[in-house]
Amino acid sequence: MLAEDRLINTHTSQSSVRILGVDPGSLKTGFGVIDYHRGKYSYVTSGIIRIAALPLPERLAVISRGISQIIKDHAPQVAAVEDVFFARDPRAALKLGQARGAAITAAVISDLAVSEYAPRLIKQSVVGTGSADKDQVQFMVKKMLSLNGELKEDAADALAVAICHANHIGRPV
Repeated sequence: MLAEDRLINTHTSQSSVRILGVDPGSLKTGFGVIDYHRGKYSYVTSGIIRIAALPLPERLAVISRGISQIIKDHAPQVAAVEDVFFARDPRAALKLGQARGAAITAAVISDLAVSEYAPRLIKQSVVGTGSADKDQVQFMVKKMLSLNGELKEDAADALAVAICHANHIGRPV
């Protein structure tokens, strides 16, 4: 069965879905898990996988193990990952792509279908405009999930990815 087939089957056979959102980075990878049921979002967990200044291969292993543990602990049915944004520094873009690859691989090895969303689409889905800034995204994520208190930027971004996926279930992206 193809990943796309699993995605379609997951969403059509259940009225509720648990979604893992990932905001990848080579030093900090944000994660957020929500439940989505009949147009309503419920917060499950979120946080940041902090990666020490290790050689890149070891950082990628930390990301992969961290995402695998989150999947084991919270049992999401699907994963959504932020796509690479435009970067002026090609080396930074390559590291970000490798961090994404580590997160995606961990999800696929755990037999989750993975969807990818552009940063502008994520912002548009959560805030209403693709040019929203980080503060606007944090504010709307907290409001949509009825959260109080501080929400770290990378965790908020990961929750935004999960919300974006929920908003696109059953629709082509």
